[in-house]
Amino acid sequence: MSRVVLIGSQWGDEGKGKVTDFLGQQADVVVRSQGGNNAGHTIIIGEEKFALQTIPSGIFNPKIKNVLANGMVINPKRALEELKNLEKRGITDYQLFISNRAHVIMPYHLDMDGAYEKFKGDNKIGTTKKGIGPCYSDKSNRIGIRMGDLVEPISLRDALENALPIKNMELESLGLKPYNFRELYEEYVEIGKKFAPFVCDTSELLQEEIEKNSNILFEGAQGTMLCLDHGTYPYVTSSSPTAASVPVNAGVPPQAIDHVVGICKAYTTRVGEGPFATELKNHLGDLIRERGHEYGTVTKRPRRVGYLDLVVVNYAKRISGIDSLALMLLDVLTGIDELKICVGYKLDGKRINTIPATLRDYSRCEPIYIDLPSWKEDITNVTNYDELPANAKNYVETIEKVTGIPVDIISIGAERNSTIIRRNIFKI
Repeated sequence: MSRVVLIGSQWGDEGKGKVTDFLGQQADVVVRSQGGNNAGHTIIIGEEKFALQTIPSGIFNPKIKNVLANGMVINPKRALEELKNLEKRGITDYQLFISNRAHVIMPYHLDMDGAYEKFKGDNKIGTTKKGIGPCYSDKSNRIGIRMGDLVEPISLRDALENALPIKNMELESLGLKPYNFRELYEEYVEIGKKFAPFVCDTSELLQEEIEKNSNILFEGAQGTMLCLDHGTYPYVTSSSPTAASVPVNAGVPPQAIDHVVGICKAYTTRVGEGPFATELKNHLGDLIRERGHEYGTVTKRPRRVGYLDLVVVNYAKRISGIDSLALMLLDVLTGIDELKICVGYKLDGKRINTIPATLRDYSRCEPIYIDLPSWKEDITNVTNYDELPANAKNYVETIEKVTGIPVDIISIGAERNSTIIRRNIFKI
């Protein structure tokens, strides 16, 4: 049995949803440990397509325990909507556990998120305006409301009495309407009643599963380059989506993690502002965007597209200790004549092999490319690695050579079975 962490090795949107769904079928427990409903996982099961934002991907299997851990920030209204939508589509038999230490996204967090972006003008971050950042700020400022408070009316009253006067002053300073304590309190008491069956100490639950030697999958949200500490700050998310963050965000010891899988697109994308060394602002970028359906699961925004950047992947390897790569959307590159991979940067005439800390330096980096031969053959029906065209295998093996990480999973289509498994992750 094994405990596996899945992380995004780029700027998010790497296709983690498919891998979490695929590996989740072998798991006893699937855990979301950070972020909120700013993350989107697209799951395709047969002819049906599901877009998850808060709920873990194991929700489709009634035997799997799904955990929203303490490092998350949860919008209870949106989570209820997501559950209702799943139930309308026949997903009614599930196990869901929500940490009593996870923080609650309140309506004023959404108001403030939008206002901050507006006031920043040209310096806006490009957030999803879901209230994620303001909620994490309140967590750090010790005026947050947690799920344990939400389901206990007296605790909710005390927490809201502590937070709301401060939040109302902030809202009014931004030219926004303050909230009425009684109305907000009564609304969220009723919401809390609906969550009471799910809220518990998930750290204790996970420790029990570790002692039972269960297969546990920690599914990532966002990607390494959006890490609050190690990403392209300030164009980052409000938490750390690295493997190193999983123990503190899930309440498990570091030694509980056995294996880290980095999810990596066969090219690179990012959403929002910030440097992007290999970005393709031309017809090829447009072509890859349309082929790969590169539009945000949550925002529907078109993603920026570029050549595969292995400086980014190697940086993620250093930060998270990646043991395996899952290479996604390789089929999108079929027939692309101008195949390149970035293997280093040139900054002020010198080669570097890491990500500069400042935006000024990173925006001046020039990619160092190697050219690779393309393939024309359709690979979407390939069932094992040996059946891939020679040039497709060369592309995969070049990634392995430059990163030193084995590519153990290759996705060649959206469906579950459009996946080549070179090693069973849970048995490594």
